[in-house]
Amino acid sequence: MDQRRASRIGDGSWSSVSSTSAWTFTKTTIAVALAEAGKRGELREYGKIANTPAALRTLWAKLASHGWRLRFCYEAGPCGYGIQRQLSEAGHECVVVAPSLIPRKPGDRVKTDRRDAINLAKLHRAGELSSVWVPDPAHEAIRDLVRARLAAVRVLRQARQQLSGFLLRHGRHYNRPAWTPDAPALARRIVVRTRSALHRAGRLHRGRRGGDARRDRLEAHIEAALPDWSLTPVVKALQALRGLALVAAATLVAELGDITRFANPRQFMAYLGLVPSEHSSGSTRRQGGITKAGNGAARRMLIEAAWSYRFPARIGRDLLLRQEKLSKPIRDIAWKAQERLCRRYRKLAHAGKLKTVITAAIARELSGFVWAIAKQTRPETA
Repeated sequence: MDQRRASRIGDGSWSSVSSTSAWTFTKTTIAVALAEAGKRGELREYGKIANTPAALRTLWAKLASHGWRLRFCYEAGPCGYGIQRQLSEAGHECVVVAPSLIPRKPGDRVKTDRRDAINLAKLHRAGELSSVWVPDPAHEAIRDLVRARLAAVRVLRQARQQLSGFLLRHGRHYNRPAWTPDAPALARRIVVRTRSALHRAGRLHRGRRGGDARRDRLEAHIEAALPDWSLTPVVKALQALRGLALVAAATLVAELGDITRFANPRQFMAYLGLVPSEHSSGSTRRQGGITKAGNGAARRMLIEAAWSYRFPARIGRDLLLRQEKLSKPIRDIAWKAQERLCRRYRKLAHAGKLKTVITAAIARELSGFVWAIAKQTRPETA
């Protein structure tokens, strides 16, 4: 039987920015190219279709009528995974490709939908494309909640910075951290001389209070959604680690998905972008800063958790409550992580390393313990 792979690129036009890729969708069309199985199989453009479920259904029905075994692929983008789910429910193989891992020629300066579709079809046939992990709808809903909370935290941080700046402009600088519970009360005691300054102070107060309330609501929604999530056991297990409370652990798992899909901790660390960059040739080896590849939100959670290891190893009341119903192997891994990472932090600090460099190193090793705990935990079956 003839086999043909139908490959689809994004939902519209695409653009490339210098050495990185920035994909922009028109949300209306799909460019399609076909590649027959075999090294010398035909490779041709199919054309464009509308980006609708009905048009996609007509496409695969027409191609399947020839008796071909269809395999689809398309690049990951902001339009989500609806097309992949539609094709999978119809019984067709469909992979979502990581755009940053698509092989590209350095001298190629021509960028069109047609050329991209043909290139994807050819690379998919050769097996040179790297697919991304596709979450199920329940996991995607949790991830949307987590990302909404991250956005709310960014807005809240901005509101606090504006309020701190307002205090400083009125000469109310106090030798304390940038934000403490005293700041709102201190701002209310400021005597402003103009009506515009009074309105400005009111807006800053309302923005700060609204940001606090929005963050708290989203955290409550995340906690309420956990019982229906298959990866909830992994979230509970990761809370055994110092610095990974409920929201941080949920954010980590929501962004990363099934952590056990990584074969070893080194692969997991590289995916998170926590390994050092390197430029070596011959006997010369040069290492630079971390690569910052992969998921930035997950990397940020690990780096924030790494700051807690600057204190001596101990199990406080909150951590003890989080570990109460966990198995002994998981608790042993968490305690081993505390002993190792706290000792590692002190050693690097005594060596004169910058705190940011130390924290990145601790986060890299912490990710290895996250992988080990995930391997010990079985997700719930749907």
